[in-house]
Amino acid sequence: MDYRRENGWSRREFHAALAAGLYVLAGKARSDTKDPSGTGGGLDTVPLAVSDTLRPLPPGSVRFTGPLNRYIRRSLERWNMGVVPYGGFVRMFREGRKMFAQGEMWGKAVRSGSLFYRYTRDAGLKDILQKTVADLLACRRENGSISCSPVASQPDGPGGDIWERKYVLLGLDEYYEQVERDPAVLDAMVAQADSVLAQVGPPPKVRIVDLGWSANHIESSTILEPILRLYRRTGFSRYLDFARYIIEEEGGAMGYNIIREALEGRDPAKIGGPYPKAYEMMSLFEGVAEYYRVTGNETWKTALMNLYRGIIEKELTLIGNGGGDQPHSPALYGEGWDYTALEQTNPAIQRMMETCAGVTWLKLCGHILRLFADPTAADCVERYAYNGLIGAMKPEGDGFSYVNLLNGRKTCVEGWGDTIDGVYVTCCNLNGPMGLASLPWLAALQATDGPVLCLYDPVRIAAKTPAGHTVAIAVDTDYPQGGIVRINVDPEREEKFSLQLRIPAWSVRTSLKVNGETIPVQPGSFARVDRIWRPGDRVELELDMRARVIDAPRGSDRRGDRFRAVVRGPVVLARDENIDPHFDRPVDLARDSDGYIEAEPVSPPGPDTLVAVRVPTADGPITLVDYASVNCWNGKRICTWLPMKTLPDEPMRGQS
Repeated sequence: MDYRRENGWSRREFHAALAAGLYVLAGKARSDTKDPSGTGGGLDTVPLAVSDTLRPLPPGSVRFTGPLNRYIRRSLERWNMGVVPYGGFVRMFREGRKMFAQGEMWGKAVRSGSLFYRYTRDAGLKDILQKTVADLLACRRENGSISCSPVASQPDGPGGDIWERKYVLLGLDEYYEQVERDPAVLDAMVAQADSVLAQVGPPPKVRIVDLGWSANHIESSTILEPILRLYRRTGFSRYLDFARYIIEEEGGAMGYNIIREALEGRDPAKIGGPYPKAYEMMSLFEGVAEYYRVTGNETWKTALMNLYRGIIEKELTLIGNGGGDQPHSPALYGEGWDYTALEQTNPAIQRMMETCAGVTWLKLCGHILRLFADPTAADCVERYAYNGLIGAMKPEGDGFSYVNLLNGRKTCVEGWGDTIDGVYVTCCNLNGPMGLASLPWLAALQATDGPVLCLYDPVRIAAKTPAGHTVAIAVDTDYPQGGIVRINVDPEREEKFSLQLRIPAWSVRTSLKVNGETIPVQPGSFARVDRIWRPGDRVELELDMRARVIDAPRGSDRRGDRFRAVVRGPVVLARDENIDPHFDRPVDLARDSDGYIEAEPVSPPGPDTLVAVRVPTADGPITLVDYASVNCWNGKRICTWLPMKTLPDEPMRGQS
């Protein structure tokens, strides 16, 4: 790669500049401005038009000590460090793919592995990642690409070539950011991106919307995110130009300007014509978030936030994921936006809530949370984490369900995938670990004036004060089983700073005390405590853990009206056939006039049960457990939306 072509620097000077904290800009070096928080965890960025309000803490600064750590360790040890066939993934780049888009697998595995390394700093994991990266870099083709398609066949639209090269970029980028800043990796990313730019673009090149396997070719434009991350690393203007081409000239899909449709406020299910594919649409908008950071153009913020709010209002189910196969998009195999928030009790649904979609939603919420300090995004992360995400994971940790159901067999591995070196690999059991690996990254963040707590699983945190001093935070709790969260705040010296704590929107009655003094709070906000903090200060947060009864949303099928569900704190509850042979028998829940129901804690029936309660019905109490812990991999079934013996009190409503 000729670095003089863009910046007037030699290759050695370029990497020396990176090591010294200099950025390449318009042929000049600009001194890095030190972040006063001292986090040091971001990309090697060009100056951004919009900086994130909240920033990740440095690697290793967040250590879960409760349930989330158990799930993370199980997935890491039994999947990423267990059976993932890295050698088989690399072999596709030498020998070719068996099926379209199969070259995505390597990038997905290395992306989650790199974020796991950020959390664990595990030397064995680092060794695995270093070896597979070296193996992959040896596959570079004569035009610099790392592709499953020979150069003569590039860009291979039906094969998913651009989608695959996107995931190579994402895997290498996360490795470079979290594991090792190896100049050879950056060289490979630049060469990979340049191979795409040489082939794809305005005529006479191949238009990006003419490349892909789907009805509107949306998947190829999702390369937007890694292209912009590479622009932020290098300052090479050609990458910003290519991003501008995708967003402002093509709009993300063949025949449909997806970004403009979001800007107009269309429902997610109405975006992209006949192919409102949930996973790929959100992946594209991760790139839109990056474009907004770089340009500061409010148009892109509006499009991003319109889609975000549309998903929350029209698509999210009880467990925090969305997408389905009825009644609007049966051809999408349960993976398209489908008014799922309204249709989630529709008995015709056979497939819904792809794990790839849920994890990408979690990641999109991460952008919203970091950019705007929006507490709704943290609520959404928590909702999906405790329900849809760990509810999709195999009990042993070596894989994830492809889709999930709320009633019946909740797990299903059938979908896009193949057996690689004896291991059945799908897009979803590669993306599931990425969701888990993202949780430490989002659990606690850094604002300019102090730390921000977003999740309340037991955790140990090392954050910074505005003066750059360390503050240790210990969260001790049995949450989400109980609602009392005790937080020890231990700054290295007495100092004034702000501690922000998320007050979930569902917690109507919340008590917050600092050293016994009550602090007023509002549901659905970050409570800001500005004070002089001293070693040994104690915070006690008591959240409203009353169990709430939720009515069926009344979608397009009247057979779906006769259901109710129970949610306690962030956790969705369900009846489990493993412990209850009458799990799907109709009942009438004894809720009060405010919509709450008595929920008596009982002994958990299994080691992974987060919550177990008994609730009253007209025919006697029934036992409910958290949705996530119900094991349907053994053929048993679940009942999350409980059928009612009598119709709900209020008159039936049609779909809004």
